[in-house]
Amino acid sequence: MTKSDIAWDLSELFPSTSDPSVQKTLDNLCKMAESFAGKHQGKIKSLSAKDLVKCIQQYEAFRVKLDDVSLFAGLSFWANMTLPDVQLLHDKVTKTEAKLGKLLAFFELEVGALVSKKPKIVSDPAVADYKHFLERLKRQVAHQLSEVEEQLIIEKDQFGVKAWEELQSKWLNTRMFKVEVEGKKKSLSYGEAHGLLPHPDRKTRESANKSIYGLLGEQGEVFSSALRNICNDWLSVCERRKYDSPMHASLITNDIDQRTIDNLLKVIADHTSLYRGYLKLKAKMMKLPKLGCHDIVAPLPDESRMEFDYNKARNLVVKAYAKFDEEYASATKDMFTKRHLDSSPRFGKQNGAFCARWVSGKSAFILNSFNGTLNDIFTLAHELGHATHDYYSEKSQTILNLDVPSIVAETASIFGELLLTDLLLSEAKSRKEKRAIISFVLDQAGMVIFQVTARAWFEQDLYDAIKRGEYLNHETICKYWTSARDRVYSDSVEWFNEMEAEWTMKPHYYMANFRFYNYPYVYAQLFVYALYQKYLEEGKKFVPKFKIALSAGSSVSPVEIGRMVNLDVTDVGFWKLGMKRYEHFLQELEKIAS
Repeated sequence: MTKSDIAWDLSELFPSTSDPSVQKTLDNLCKMAESFAGKHQGKIKSLSAKDLVKCIQQYEAFRVKLDDVSLFAGLSFWANMTLPDVQLLHDKVTKTEAKLGKLLAFFELEVGALVSKKPKIVSDPAVADYKHFLERLKRQVAHQLSEVEEQLIIEKDQFGVKAWEELQSKWLNTRMFKVEVEGKKKSLSYGEAHGLLPHPDRKTRESANKSIYGLLGEQGEVFSSALRNICNDWLSVCERRKYDSPMHASLITNDIDQRTIDNLLKVIADHTSLYRGYLKLKAKMMKLPKLGCHDIVAPLPDESRMEFDYNKARNLVVKAYAKFDEEYASATKDMFTKRHLDSSPRFGKQNGAFCARWVSGKSAFILNSFNGTLNDIFTLAHELGHATHDYYSEKSQTILNLDVPSIVAETASIFGELLLTDLLLSEAKSRKEKRAIISFVLDQAGMVIFQVTARAWFEQDLYDAIKRGEYLNHETICKYWTSARDRVYSDSVEWFNEMEAEWTMKPHYYMANFRFYNYPYVYAQLFVYALYQKYLEEGKKFVPKFKIALSAGSSVSPVEIGRMVNLDVTDVGFWKLGMKRYEHFLQELEKIAS
């Protein structure tokens, strides 16, 4: 299979972007939404349990049809965003979504108000399939404002906090960075320069880091103005909505409690020496007295470059999944058979990788850019894990029970990475290959578990500083960034002065009304590491329990999903179990390095 062949087939959704069936679907969706609003708006508060279920099911039928056309327009655009017909369709569908979203915004507000007013309805057997969906809505009700106030916040944000988000993104993507690449001076876009941060040549990595963060630091007061106002705005919103803390809203979104997250972050704080131990070992393997900040995720020198053609990568991932369980590999095989992957790098295609669920098709679609590297095969395994998660949950749940929070959404994807890791290590042809694989895994997991935790500490420090009356200028924000960073790295890494401004390029801090974006990825990484430990202990007995957990979607809480595999995420000891997997990889690398 050549790279030009690795494009997805979207004809199962619609024949083409210009086919009349697309417009017909949009017209029918508008009629469905208008009919639903006419029948239910203002009346949900008086529904019985049985009538509430009928209302929810009607809403779901609309959502599934909207999901089809939204998915088709989105996938078409992300794969070929420079084509005029694709741009036209994407714009049309996006505007229709906004129109319909506004028309049906009453649904969740009114259902939330109903379960808040009549809490016993949640326990009625008639709504059993939607029990947790209703519980999640009820949790939000206490923090909702009046309809007029909610409208005012939307209008305020449109030209307020969202403008800061837009400024940060546009600044990054409209600047050129001067980088010395293997001795040659080049002027590069942010994406090109950022792609050099893990470059094999150390001087190139140094130049890229200093160029990016040096230029960002020069504009430090601009970025500090943005972040300062975003944080102050959020504290005002928290007060108005009666959140217990700046993190509270994210806890509701992630369907988890503060104590569990506190336990998670404490365990990481107690195990930073584990990560530092790896960084010191890596410095030794790189023949350096100490790692520089530009070496943290760099490849080891003198390693034989591991390369994979697409067929080999596909076969390895399928084999890794099938080794866990033959039936479990069905989704991965199905994705390739139905051509639901778009893996060819090309102009006009979105960077990065994602997996988009297809509810009515009980399947998914994956976009990635495969160039044959070790990172690319891990990305493929990761995204096929998401598809596997969709495969099980879509067969068991309806669309409102597929809204999986971030802390759970990465379960099958990270699990897939671990399955691939074990397979690659078992088939490695040399100690060098094993060393490259384990080092890669420790690099990636270490950044997620430890460095991302530092980002959460940093964000909390900013809110605490404001509450103490401090003014967040550029120097002060840099102080809190380096302080949180050093809680993880201590003296294991030497930092360029320019890296004080590293916080400026993290888009998550500028996202409107979405704070503490980072810790869910820490949760997910350690949750799956603990799961994998459980799998290694139980063997094949673990498989059916894992499938049940994936099938649950969002019909139960993350705590209950943990219980399905006999794990208690509320227990601080649970997170220590996850740390054992990271420690295992470090011990294996130490054996090879010695």
